[in-house]
Amino acid sequence: MIREDIVLEFHNLSAKSRTTKGNSPARALRREGAIPAVIYGPGKDAVSLSVGIYDLEQVLKVARSGQVFVNLAIEGGDTRKAMLKELQRHPVKGTFIHADFYEIAMDRKVNVMIPITTVGKSQGVEMGGMLQIIRRELEAWCMPSDIPENIVIDITNLGMGESVHVEDIELEGDVELIHDVNFTVLTVLSGRKAEEEEAEEGEEEEAAVEEETDEAPAAE
Repeated sequence: MIREDIVLEFHNLSAKSRTTKGNSPARALRREGAIPAVIYGPGKDAVSLSVGIYDLEQVLKVARSGQVFVNLAIEGGDTRKAMLKELQRHPVKGTFIHADFYEIAMDRKVNVMIPITTVGKSQGVEMGGMLQIIRRELEAWCMPSDIPENIVIDITNLGMGESVHVEDIELEGDVELIHDVNFTVLTVLSGRKAEEEEAEEGEEEEAAVEEETDEAPAAE
């Protein structure tokens, strides 16, 4: 059984127009508790903004789906419906450094990523196999009102060596998964196959450690 829960919820988020660009103004914004942002959409010029880090964090905490939708209220301007397209983080600190918002219209299809979740314990796993999830999310093209919060796959009847492909997933509404029909979403590996893959991963990790050791400079 495969089912989906369709929920589209917009969260309020305030923003300010931004005219300055570059690293120095961006650092100044972050010291003030904000980050640079931009909103763009089909047929519209990109608009530079800034959003409060705390406000953005609160939206992310209450958002229930993988895709975050907001009513972006621009100070001194209008409120735009948008989805958070990309959130850049500092590679070391993990802090937010930039946000991209994509303006949407309820009568226009959008490209989204839908999370995959599973329920049940497969027969193959009960027999000693190992569940391998190939993709944690799938790309889809649909109207905003049809966006599934997630795709839930019941794996209870999945046997050893069996898989779930894109063609096995049935979604309500006009939702198109942008993948080949034979694309494998998840599979149950046999016990031997699972052991072989774990051994290969272990060998790759050992090789990586040895390579790092060989390249490390000698102590002075």
